Amino acid sequence: MKIIVISDTHLPKKARTLPAPLVEALSGADLIIHAGDWSDWSVYELLSQYAPVEGVAGNTDPSEIGEKLGFSRIVEAEGMRLGLVHGHRGTKGTEQNAIQTFADEQLDAVVYGHSHIPVMHTVDNLLVFNPGSPTDRRFQKRYSFGIMTVSEGKLQAEHVFFDRD
Repeated sequence: MKIIVISDTHLPKKARTLPAPLVEALSGADLIIHAGDWSDWSVYELLSQYAPVEGVAGNTDPSEIGEKLGFSRIVEAEGMRLGLVHGHRGTKGTEQNAIQTFADEQLDAVVYGHSHIPVMHTVDNLLVFNPGSPTDRRFQKRYSFGIMTVSEGKLQAEHVFFDRD
């Protein structure tokens, strides 16, 4: 199973369309996960043309998105349990807020956004993953998104980095 992981698209403010490297990856997706800050519901509809979409609302999203998606959820993908949250709610840093959201859950990964900083490491056998942003790199050198694969009961993740097309 191929899962495209994105966050912080901020469309149409930060870009008018999805960047070409992301669109290319979406064409082979089995599932798309969006960790918030869509900025407009049309992004959900656009992504849904490629594969099923699971997502949560972020701090810049209109209330409509929060009402439809909520601010955290657990996504199950071929036996893997992925905690999905934006990471802006809480009193700690973004990553700690994300992990704390699912403190009482048994998960294989926590996926979050908000900081626009690509992150991938493990904490107590939990994959902690932030895809960065495909449209607003802020102080990062390159734009990014993530690809997770589930095969034979194992979850693997990677970042895809690219320059503006």
